[in-house]
Amino acid sequence: MKIAIAQLNPLIGDLIGNAQKILENAKKSAAADVRLLLTPELSLCGYPPRDLLLNPSFIQAMDQILQKLAQDLPPNLAVLVGTVTKNKEAVIIGGKSLFNSIAWLENGKIQQYFHKRLLPTYDVFDENRYFEPGLQANYFQLDGINIGVTICEDLWNDEEFWGKRNYAVNPIADLSILGVDLIINLSASPYTVGKQQLREAMLKHSAAHFKQPIIYTNQVGGNDDLIFDGRSFAINNQGEITARAQGFQPDFIVVEFDPENRDLQLNVISPHYESDDEEVWQALVLGVKDYLNKCHFSQVVIGLSGGIDSALVAAIATTALGKDNVLGILMPSPYSSEHSLSDALKLVENLGIKSQILPIGELMQSFDHTLSELFIETQFGVAEENIQSRIRGTLLMGISNKFGHLLLSTGNKSEMAVGYCTLYGDMNGGLAVIADVPKTRVYSLCNWLNSHSQTEIIPENILTKAPSAELKPGQVDQDSLPAYDILDDILERLINKHQSVAEIVKSGHDQETVNKVFKLVSVAEFKRRQAPPGLKITDRAFGTGWRMPIAAMTGKQ
Repeated sequence: MKIAIAQLNPLIGDLIGNAQKILENAKKSAAADVRLLLTPELSLCGYPPRDLLLNPSFIQAMDQILQKLAQDLPPNLAVLVGTVTKNKEAVIIGGKSLFNSIAWLENGKIQQYFHKRLLPTYDVFDENRYFEPGLQANYFQLDGINIGVTICEDLWNDEEFWGKRNYAVNPIADLSILGVDLIINLSASPYTVGKQQLREAMLKHSAAHFKQPIIYTNQVGGNDDLIFDGRSFAINNQGEITARAQGFQPDFIVVEFDPENRDLQLNVISPHYESDDEEVWQALVLGVKDYLNKCHFSQVVIGLSGGIDSALVAAIATTALGKDNVLGILMPSPYSSEHSLSDALKLVENLGIKSQILPIGELMQSFDHTLSELFIETQFGVAEENIQSRIRGTLLMGISNKFGHLLLSTGNKSEMAVGYCTLYGDMNGGLAVIADVPKTRVYSLCNWLNSHSQTEIIPENILTKAPSAELKPGQVDQDSLPAYDILDDILERLINKHQSVAEIVKSGHDQETVNKVFKLVSVAEFKRRQAPPGLKITDRAFGTGWRMPIAAMTGKQ
């Protein structure tokens, strides 16, 4: 039996457009003599639909379009479509009003529905808000082959692999007991660094342990802060990869199931990326490209300081959108070093993007004059420094409004964590491209980019000079912060590993430094709450999965 994987990039809420993508892949499947076509979780509406699911007319429209799709499919082709169905028992016995479901479409109609059993509520997931869990193992028979059906999280509860059980049931174990021949999984699993290796290790273990071949189908594309990497794959009952789709782009692959041996045959296996940096680069480029396309923007504007953060964002945007769609704005002040301007201009030349220089010295004088009476007998300090950033932010927003360009914010995760950023200044923008990229990773990505390009992209001086906001004479970041390798290790332990101050100090860090970083992270929460959406690449990002209070006790822990 030939089984096709349609690795789709849906637009959330575009029911007609998403149905058309499924239909196009169905026609391609029919031409390749495919018997069963798999599509990702919630492929009809896109994942995550969030509070669109609270709109009854949206649910009704989804059902109508699903019915129409079933009628339009080629004959002798079964298609599994991710959709939402109503929980008819909710009115009688209570519970959520919807299921996260898969519809089996064949012969012009919906043959059967299967409901997701394990509903995640951690990190960016909030499925208990909308869905009732399914209560029974899901499988169907196609041409004498018993096919077990799971949806995303249903695969993530193998107690032997994890060393613990997060849910009361293990859908894979239940299907194995029922004696199915093959398990398929429709997923919408967001990307984080290294997650593909984890997925494959987990499913290799499950396939070998239960002697069950598994086909994993994942969504691809950027949806708001989330990036979906695709990389769908198939595993035989020995726990060996037999097929893998490409990463960070739509794909269509066909795998073959041998009913006699109850196993999957070897097929095309797309290679893994050479490094985490290459993987992160591909993710960020896709995230920018899809955010612009799906929000109906075509061009971006970026403030270029001559620093490494804005250089990386400009390089990502140029790759994602093309050089003609990126505008760099250079805004030197009296405190800007000569190399800031020359480095930014060299970057513009290397990328081939458009640029404009807007000096802000006179604007700074105007602000000083206006505030002179109120600020009399006070010392120059953070307020005056931030005014410079806010002048730049205002100019960039003005350009954005005037020409319809989306402003890209250039702050990195290290700065966002400790509040080393200015509200209504450098935090302005519609998308924070590297808000989940630590400063040390910023350098790593830029070095990787240069080493994998035919010519220099990021100017050498940007890579080697001391980072600085240049808001006062001689300023460098390390005047206010620990060295970035130290800071990023502390932040990794604090934010991602949830270690206490005592644990971090025990690992070798200075007590005073750790206390300072912990306090900075705590008091900067109000800034992060007002930041633009940032592309997520780590397990713990300052986005939809970060739910910290603003008004809370800060200090040692």
